[in-house]
Amino acid sequence: MVEQKKNPRKSLIWYCVIVLAVMAVLNTILMPQLSRMKTKEVDYSTFLTMLENGEVKQVEKDGDVIAFNSTNENDPFIYVTGAWDDPELVDRLTQAGVQFTKVVPREESPWLSLLVGLILPTALLWGVGYLLVRNMQKKMGGPNAMSFGKSNAKIYVAAQTGKTFADVAGEDEAKEALKEIVDFLHDPQKYESIGATMPKGALLVGPPGTGKTLLAKAVAGEANVPFFSISGSEFVEMFVGMGAAKVRDLFKQAQEKAPCIVFIDEIDTIGKKRDSAGLTGNDEREQTLNQLLTEMDGFDGKKGVVILAATNRPETLDKALLRPGRFDRRIPVELPDLQGRESILRVHAQDVKLGPDIDFSAIARATAGASGAELANIINEAALRAVRLGRFAITQEDLEESVEVILAGYQRKSAVIAPKEKQIVAYHEIGHALVAAKQTDSAPVHKITIVPRTSGALGYTMQVAEDESVLMSREEIFNKIATLTGGRSAEELIFGTCTSGASNDIEQATKLARSMVTRLGMSEKFGMIALETQSNKYLGGDTSLACSEGTARQVDEEVITLIGKAHEKAFSILKENLPALHELAHYLLEKETITGEEFMEILKKYDSPAALES
Repeated sequence: MVEQKKNPRKSLIWYCVIVLAVMAVLNTILMPQLSRMKTKEVDYSTFLTMLENGEVKQVEKDGDVIAFNSTNENDPFIYVTGAWDDPELVDRLTQAGVQFTKVVPREESPWLSLLVGLILPTALLWGVGYLLVRNMQKKMGGPNAMSFGKSNAKIYVAAQTGKTFADVAGEDEAKEALKEIVDFLHDPQKYESIGATMPKGALLVGPPGTGKTLLAKAVAGEANVPFFSISGSEFVEMFVGMGAAKVRDLFKQAQEKAPCIVFIDEIDTIGKKRDSAGLTGNDEREQTLNQLLTEMDGFDGKKGVVILAATNRPETLDKALLRPGRFDRRIPVELPDLQGRESILRVHAQDVKLGPDIDFSAIARATAGASGAELANIINEAALRAVRLGRFAITQEDLEESVEVILAGYQRKSAVIAPKEKQIVAYHEIGHALVAAKQTDSAPVHKITIVPRTSGALGYTMQVAEDESVLMSREEIFNKIATLTGGRSAEELIFGTCTSGASNDIEQATKLARSMVTRLGMSEKFGMIALETQSNKYLGGDTSLACSEGTARQVDEEVITLIGKAHEKAFSILKENLPALHELAHYLLEKETITGEEFMEILKKYDSPAALES
């Protein structure tokens, strides 16, 4: 099939032809009509009658045409009549006191007429059209918005990427999987000699902020080849067929610059499952996807063109996109573990000045579940805090405070809380900490504070585990639910009421209890049955029940039972340790923020035999 390309010069020629036609119509038809609207033809006798009555003000003669206007100022017309062989006309005009003259014919230059009548109006019209098009381009996304069929891929040469595997930390498995691609781009003959072919494409899958784009740039930097970067959303156009044309142009450029790497970010924008049924179908997106599939089948992988793509919604991709011969490899880029977080912190801390007391391992333990982007933000927040406080290097306190800023927001130092409410918050937070400390399989308390935060929290209790665990037992999850109910239990025990401060605790406890019943198989009533499906694993994990209405009702009852048991456990723990609860709450009210060491030091006093006897 021969591809027909639009010639932009042809479109410009047609535009000029249309402009010339419009100008010709204006000059030949419209302008004379407008000029005729101001004149009125009369016969010669009427002219003489008006002249005798003194109704003529001024007369001009141009050849065989006499033009005159009336002495009546309200008369807008210029009267025109044919000249008559009248020798007495001059005497009549003189007697009537009328101004009269004869127009001397002058020859105008045809070039001047052409300039005034055609060229200048044409240039004016073209200039207005050009300004309108430029304004439209700005509103549509920039000067390249009207370059139909051209891909907007950013092209980096090897020196411009500036990234290598040394800049990527915490993703050792992903780097190991990509090193083979780099080796192929360096020495393709080694693979051809044994008859092996490299995968045409590799799909990077993981949550946002884990470094998928950084990994792709690092591959290009390590291989020392050009790097094409484009987002999936850039293929989506308002004109039908433009997305497919951009795909064709992208692969054409890649073939010309081979060996190279083509990176398509957020490929789920164009790679969603094809479904033309009902109103969910999108012909333009499906056409773009079909063109992408065709191009990946059509190009020769031996030339050294490697396609990398990134997504955080792999379950939505079309199966044809993931089959062997297209995106052969699926490389997970997961959230970093404890060692990975420490490595990432060290990489991002290379460009900042550090104090002598920095302990990255402690920060790594406190940031479980954080992505690489969030860890980089923690380093930056610590540097900003150091500058605000007039220091020239980051301290451990800056890093710990930046962790709290990322987790709970900035401190609201100007917030005014009533003494009664402050007391409730103090008992609430100590309730969490005390329940956590009195349970086994629970993370140690790291910090307790009642300083309000911009996230809306009036206080919080931070727990930091010594070691990072991959698996969670039923007892650990249940104890975590009990810890979450400890704040509400303290309010009920001390004040005999409950407040809205436990709203977030209730939400988290309900999610954990429901997961135990529906997904983790930790319910005695249902056992190992999956009653819930999860989608968008990397984007929050939306869940939906996959059971009958009667079973759903039983699930709700089981969740209520679990949370009720955890609540009872927390209440009994606080009741048994009431003296410690009072002292710790008063100490927190006084200090506003206490460390885990201070908390345990006070609590140990009540664990001694003497304290128990008293």
